[in-house]
Amino acid sequence: MKSLSTAPMLTTKRLVLRGPDRSDLPAFTRFMTSAPSMEAQGEIVTAEQAWFGFLTGIGHWHWHGFGFFTVVEQQTGDPVGRVGLIKHSNWPDAELAWHLFEGAEGKGYATEAAMAVKTWAREELRLDRLYSYIDRDNTRSQAVARRLGAITDGTRAPHEPEAEVWVHSMDSH
Repeated sequence: MKSLSTAPMLTTKRLVLRGPDRSDLPAFTRFMTSAPSMEAQGEIVTAEQAWFGFLTGIGHWHWHGFGFFTVVEQQTGDPVGRVGLIKHSNWPDAELAWHLFEGAEGKGYATEAAMAVKTWAREELRLDRLYSYIDRDNTRSQAVARRLGAITDGTRAPHEPEAEVWVHSMDSH
């Protein structure tokens, strides 16, 4: 298993967050092409589009020095999702984002992994603010954002009109 990025390895009580590697592509493709959570948001893509998205994620690490971590359950070694920082060329700021694979929802993994990424962003990258752009109907992601200490005033993201802007406090807890 060879990392395709410059990502550090982060660990939490139950999870390992590491950079993407080739073995992550099948789970990522399955998620992007068929996950109920992606379907509910109208974001299902083709396998080819998923491949391009996977490569974009790798490039993100090389361009920005941050990106999505693959989140692996320590006990089983199974990938359970992706959590990390993204900033596309037309976005105003870095986003803290999370995507859990089917079957991994409802276990607190998104909150646990995102808290580790937020701490890393504050302590290592010295970022003083992060945002999450969350679809106004995505109550599960909104709940994660609240647990992370983020707040929203309902303002919409300019690059994604259906998404509300959630602002994360970068204070240490």
